[in-house]
Amino acid sequence: MGRLQGKYALITGGTSGIGFETARQFIAEGATVAITGRSESGLLAAKEQLGKVHIIRSEAGDIGQQRDVAKQIAQRWPRLDVLYVNAGDVTHHPLQDWDESSYDRLMNTNLKGPFFLIQALLPLLANPASLIVCGSVSAHIGLPQSNVYAASKAAILSLARTLSGELHSRGIRVNGLSPGPTETPALGKLGNGASQEALHEEIRALVPIGRLGTALELAKAAVFLASDESAFMVGSELLIDGGVGNL
Repeated sequence: MGRLQGKYALITGGTSGIGFETARQFIAEGATVAITGRSESGLLAAKEQLGKVHIIRSEAGDIGQQRDVAKQIAQRWPRLDVLYVNAGDVTHHPLQDWDESSYDRLMNTNLKGPFFLIQALLPLLANPASLIVCGSVSAHIGLPQSNVYAASKAAILSLARTLSGELHSRGIRVNGLSPGPTETPALGKLGNGASQEALHEEIRALVPIGRLGTALELAKAAVFLASDESAFMVGSELLIDGGVGNL
C-alpha cells in the first residue's frame, strides 16, 4: 500500500518542475491528486503525462480564482487531506529595478493568494490534514537580488508556524518545505537581461556539495510531509538545499 493511499491532495503550480514531479510521486504513492496552473496548454500537457489527475486553471495571485479552486475541490471530493502550496513567482531584481506592479504580482502569488486559498479550503480540510508551504533557503541567506522573493518566502514560513498554532487543535498541521537551488524551468525565470547568467552562476556557487538539487529530491521530501510519517512535525521547516542554509 502506498504512503498516501486514500488521501486527497491538491498541488498548486503542478504543471512543471517540483510541483509536477510531486504530483507524479503523490499519484505513485496512492493519492488522488489535483493540480493547478495558469496555462491551459501546460495543464493539458501535464495531464497527458500524469494520467489520472484533476486539472484546475488558476492564477495563484488572484483571490477570486483561489476561492473558485476551493469550490471545485469541494464539488469533486469529500475532503482535502493534503495541500501543497507550490506555485510561486521567483523573480529576482536589484533593488532599484523593482516597480510597484512587479512587487505586488510577486507578493500576491507567493503570499496573499496562498493565504486566501488556505482560508477558502478550511471547511474542507480533514482531521488530520497536512498543509505544506513552499519556502526557500533564500529566506535564510542574503543573496543579492533576492530581496522581494526572499521576503515573501520568510513570510510564508512564518505563516506555517502561526497557522499551525491556530489550527493544530483541528488536526491541521502546517510545515514549510524549502528548496535550495534546484534544476527546474523556474531557474530560467529569476532575472532578466545580461545579469541573468551571472546570477545563475552565483546561485550555483552557493551550494556546498557542488551541484543543484533535483525536482525528484524535493518531491520525495513532499511525500514525507504529506504522509502520516511526519505526523509529529508541526510548524516546522524542512530544508532540502545541499547545505546552503547551514554550511
